[in-house]
Amino acid sequence: MERPSATAGHVLFLNWRDTRNPEGGGSEVYVERIAAELIARGFRATIFCAAHRQGLPDEVNDDGIRLVRRGGRYTVYPWAALCYLAGALGFGPMSHRHGGRPDALVDVCNGVPFMTPLWARRPIVKLIHHIHREQWGVVLPAWVARFGWWVESTLAVRIYRRCHHVTVSEATRQEMVQLGVPAEQVSVVHNGTPPLPHTDVERTSSPLLVTLNRLVPHKRVEVALRAVATLADELPQLRLVVAGQGWWEGRLREVANELGITDRVEFRGFVTEEEKAALLGSAWVALTPSLKEGWGLTIVEAGSAGTPTVAFRSAGGVVEAVVDGQTGLLADDMDDYVAKVRTLLHDHELRQRLGAAAREHAASFTWPAAGSRFAALLESAESPRQTRSRGAPSYRLP
Repeated sequence: MERPSATAGHVLFLNWRDTRNPEGGGSEVYVERIAAELIARGFRATIFCAAHRQGLPDEVNDDGIRLVRRGGRYTVYPWAALCYLAGALGFGPMSHRHGGRPDALVDVCNGVPFMTPLWARRPIVKLIHHIHREQWGVVLPAWVARFGWWVESTLAVRIYRRCHHVTVSEATRQEMVQLGVPAEQVSVVHNGTPPLPHTDVERTSSPLLVTLNRLVPHKRVEVALRAVATLADELPQLRLVVAGQGWWEGRLREVANELGITDRVEFRGFVTEEEKAALLGSAWVALTPSLKEGWGLTIVEAGSAGTPTVAFRSAGGVVEAVVDGQTGLLADDMDDYVAKVRTLLHDHELRQRLGAAAREHAASFTWPAAGSRFAALLESAESPRQTRSRGAPSYRLP
């Protein structure tokens, strides 16, 4: 373990969910792994997030991260501001008697930011996994989507103009710069690759596809279903396992029925880490048909099991999680996606070669390296209000 930094302090992460939330995903894994790495370096870490239907109380997890749960899907944002301001007055879950006020804030923007520069007088890092340009209109009415995109692309850029930004891929960094965030105020801190439990499982004898996703529209699991339907005649034993849960599952089951492939598709639901390891280790190809990903955590998880992934070239950070033609294949449209899946299912030697390279690629991304980079950024942080008085950038990058 590294020696604690002399400037290590209390870091407050504001994120709409935690990993125990049924709708939690890769963003939540990233936040909690980074928080754990900071604790290993002498920091204290609190995650403020929404409560959820399990009714879980505030707690300190096994990594030493304090989790405070207030509000819901939409009300978590005002709750964060109220609890922070209450802490400044000496009461509530962010007061001195409950762990102390934070020395720095990490504002995790999943489309909607917490607007911390408006109410917090502490150094602020804005963490963005990906830009939601294409996603707003997928699940929201047109006028709400337009308003959400304006908040993300215009209002938030203005409000956080003196803050440093962190993202998880160079692709997202470039999108942020295009929106007007100065390039020198954006740093990339990649995901690590979560270690999978050991498994003795072997590849199935018949072709097996797997997709691991939250079951929501923008993950586009329908693409995986249509790929199976298209290839069914030429690969009579082809099967697909859909791992994950979400409110879109009913519609996906309807699509599978409409395509006549219900006997080929298994909706596995939530899977444990052990089940995930066995599933990825037995599959021939992993499918990530998402509209947009900041990175693609399941891609490197599949890679760590030696399983290549097919994803879309336009889906943001996946172009770094997948090295096209080396660790997996990137498609340009639906027809190309099916063609890429077909190629991998028919070419055993190519699957083996890409799978071996994917394993090596996944191993190059570690959480300790990500934690060290994030700690360095936090230690150089200053309050946006301090930089306003000097007219200087809000961070001195290491």
